[in-house]
Amino acid sequence: MKLQIPKKVTAVLVYGRLPLVFGGLLCAIAVMWTQNALVYTLGVFFLLISMTFDLIDGWFAARFQPHPKLAHLADRIMDKVVYSIIFPLIAVGMFWRLHYTSASPTPTELLHAIFFLILCVTVLIRDNFASFMRTFAKVGEVEPEASEFTRLRTIVAAPVGALLYVYAFYVPGGPAWPLYEWASRLGNLSLRGLFFIEIFFLVINFGSIAAYCRKYGSACLDELCLGDERLRRRILAVFPNALTVMNAMMGLLAVFFAYQGRVREAYLLLFGAAFFDKLDGAMARKLGLTEPLPDAPVRRINMGSIMDDISDAVSFCIVPAWIFYIVFSAPIDPILNHLPIGPAALLFAFLGVVRLIYFTLDRHPIPGFFKGLPTPAAALFVMAPINMFHQSAMEGSPWMRHWIIFCFVIMIVTAALMNIYPVRYLHMGRWMNRHPWAARIACLIQFLSIFTPYFGHTAFFFLLLYLFSPLVTWRVDPEVAARETRSPAA
Repeated sequence: MKLQIPKKVTAVLVYGRLPLVFGGLLCAIAVMWTQNALVYTLGVFFLLISMTFDLIDGWFAARFQPHPKLAHLADRIMDKVVYSIIFPLIAVGMFWRLHYTSASPTPTELLHAIFFLILCVTVLIRDNFASFMRTFAKVGEVEPEASEFTRLRTIVAAPVGALLYVYAFYVPGGPAWPLYEWASRLGNLSLRGLFFIEIFFLVINFGSIAAYCRKYGSACLDELCLGDERLRRRILAVFPNALTVMNAMMGLLAVFFAYQGRVREAYLLLFGAAFFDKLDGAMARKLGLTEPLPDAPVRRINMGSIMDDISDAVSFCIVPAWIFYIVFSAPIDPILNHLPIGPAALLFAFLGVVRLIYFTLDRHPIPGFFKGLPTPAAALFVMAPINMFHQSAMEGSPWMRHWIIFCFVIMIVTAALMNIYPVRYLHMGRWMNRHPWAARIACLIQFLSIFTPYFGHTAFFFLLLYLFSPLVTWRVDPEVAARETRSPAA
């Protein structure tokens, strides 16, 4: 009987999520029909218990043996069923809240509801794609995926779903219960905070898709292409090219957010663009797409490199210049009338494109290094003080004039640094792969700063270190700098 207790508890944790989420679904329907705060509180209670089960079921099954043989498979199925219920439900709830709270929603509120609809579709696509890839791994006897992206996505999905449920179906005037008071604070969460959480979750989902492609893509296509290497490469090229397109889409979304006055969110989207820029190159190298076929002529310029350059030009050259012009073209201070804001923005975009052309046509590249400041680092570097200026402007800081001059000078100096080719900058993506713990700590610090007033300050500090890094990294051997892992055998 003692051996049966862990099995029963694991079964409750795994299978108990479905009735709890179904109860939350019924409560949400009742809330939309009756606007009853008591029913809303009951639905929040169901979702919180389901979230707790989702977070601890795997830990409990691994800690207390034995557990049911089908527990792991059932947990996967429950994930698909639960997410198929909860995220479309929340998407409906977001539009219901627009109708319930305001007869004429603001453009930002409508943008948030549409953005979450895109997030919902992404979550469902990711779940089905991951299920297909895991099934292939079992059939093809491929080593199971152990990526941080997939684990992080699983950990984040349940809390994000519960949080957005609390926000979407919030009804004021509820009972004086601690649970309702806590839900009221989350139900009145600002759109700025929600955008941060949702953008972060969107990036994690795309990162999880990319991680599955990176792990299983090569082996999967070996089965599909029947030895046709050219066909295999053409199909494989779709995945890094899709990440390249996502890079450009993140940049265009950043401009859209900047037009809405959401400079902080625009900066966060540029971080997402830089993440996809790192990931597409790593995936292309992992899938062997950077090496030419034995019987094919060597081409320095191909479709993949052209798409990558176009995406980089959009996200890291045009978009930062565009946002700079959007922020500083408004009549904020009389000093702006004397600063050539438009020419400065055009100069940054033009010199960024020149740097990309040089990078593509360079006949003597240095492995593991960039000649001149790379455009993603330049874009993030100039956007950090713009973000800090926008924050000071919202707070009515007396230092606004100094921020304007500082941002203008940073824009000009960074445009020049991109084209000082004798200065070598270390390939930061490969450095992060060789020093995973340092990269994780830096990413954690940067992520935590998102929820503080020092997001731009933290990013500016890290990028300033990178700006002066050639003083130290010029001694690094190019063979070491070009490695993707800590050691050649890793």
